[in-house]
Amino acid sequence: MRDSLWTVFLAFLRLGLTSFGGPVAHLGFFRAEFVERRRWLGEDHYADIVALSQMLPGPASSKVGIMIGVLRGGIPGALAAWLGFTMPSALALIAFGYGVDALGDLAGAAWLHGLKIVAVAVVAQAVWNMARTLCPDRERLAIAAAATVLVLALPSTPGQVGAIVLGGLIGWRLLPGETIALNPLPLRLARGWSIAAIVLFFGLLVALPLAAASTGSHLVALFDAFYRSGALVFGGGHVVLPLLQAATVQPGWVGNDAFLAGYGAAQAVPGPLFTFSAYLGTVMGPPPNGWTGGLFCLAAIFLPAFFLAIGPLPFWNWIRTHPMMRSVLKGVNAAVVGLLLAALYNPVWTSAIHGAGDFAIAVVALLLLGPWKMPPWLVVILGALAAATLGAIA
Repeated sequence: MRDSLWTVFLAFLRLGLTSFGGPVAHLGFFRAEFVERRRWLGEDHYADIVALSQMLPGPASSKVGIMIGVLRGGIPGALAAWLGFTMPSALALIAFGYGVDALGDLAGAAWLHGLKIVAVAVVAQAVWNMARTLCPDRERLAIAAAATVLVLALPSTPGQVGAIVLGGLIGWRLLPGETIALNPLPLRLARGWSIAAIVLFFGLLVALPLAAASTGSHLVALFDAFYRSGALVFGGGHVVLPLLQAATVQPGWVGNDAFLAGYGAAQAVPGPLFTFSAYLGTVMGPPPNGWTGGLFCLAAIFLPAFFLAIGPLPFWNWIRTHPMMRSVLKGVNAAVVGLLLAALYNPVWTSAIHGAGDFAIAVVALLLLGPWKMPPWLVVILGALAAATLGAIA
C-alpha cells in the first residue's frame, strides 16, 4: 500500500524532531513508529532492511528511512522521508554555524564540551547494545576485536573498509549460514532505477576526484570530499568524523576549534549526525559557505545514501535468504561493532575526556541512559549543565 508523500513526510518529520541518541537509537524510534504504531512494516521486513543498511556504507538510520520511504511511496517517498527526518537538525546546525561565526569564543564553551562528554556515553551504550545482538558468540566477538585493532592501527578509509571486508571474509569461511524462507519485501521499484543508482554511485566515486584534480575547481573538490565521506564510511555517524576532519580541517577550510564545537552541537540535536555536514558548509572559509554552503555539503554527503539504499534493495530478497550471503552478513555486522568501538576511543573519547570530572559526567550519563532509561535529549541537557557548572567552579 502506498501513502501520500505528505503522510510520509509528516511521519518522518515527527521522528526528525524527537529522535535523539544517534543511529542505533534512531533504529529503535523507527521500529516503534513504523512496526508497532503505524504497522507499515512487519518485524521480519524491518529486520531485513536494517540488516541491509548495516552491511552498506553511509548513514545507517538515514538509509533505513530512505528504504521505508521507497516501500511506502517509491522514489518520491524516499525523498519525502529523507527531507522530514533530516530537515530539523540540518536547519538547527546551519543556525548554530552562524552563531559560531558571530561568536568566536563559542568553540571553547564549557557546555559544548559537556555535549561531547555525553557523546561518550551515547556511543558506549550503542556499542554495548549492538555487541549483545550482533556478537553473541566467541567467533563474532573475535571479529569485532580484530576490526577494532585494525581501525585503530589504520585510522582512515582503508582501515575501515578493510575491517568490513575482513569481517565478511571470516564470516564466509567460518560462520554457518542457514537456509531460511522469508516473505519477500513489498517493493515497487523497477530494477532499472536500481541499476542506475549503482552505476551512479561508483561512477561519481571515480569521476569526482579525477574532475577535481584536472579542473582545480574548489567546488568540485568540496563536493568530492563530502561525497566520499558519505560513500566510504561504515558504522554510522560517529565513524564519519575522522573523514570529515581530514577533508575540511587539514586543507584549512574549517578551523579545528570550530570543527569540534560543531561536533559537540550535533550531539544536542535530533536526527542523523551526518547533518553535521550542513554546519561545516556554513562555517567554511572559502565559498560556498553560509546557508548555501551548508545545503551544498548536506546534499553531497547524503547523495551516496540514496544510491546505496535504492540500488541493492530489489536484490535484497535473494541476498537475505542465500546461505553464503548470510554468513558474510554475520561477519560484516560483527565488524561494524568493532568500528564503532574504535570510534568510541578515537575521536569520541580522546576529544571529550580530559580529566576525572569529565569521566564522572560520562559515567553518570551512561547510567542515566542505560539502567535509568532517561530520554537521550534530557541526558544531553544535563550533561551540558554539569560541564558548565564544573567549568565555573574549576
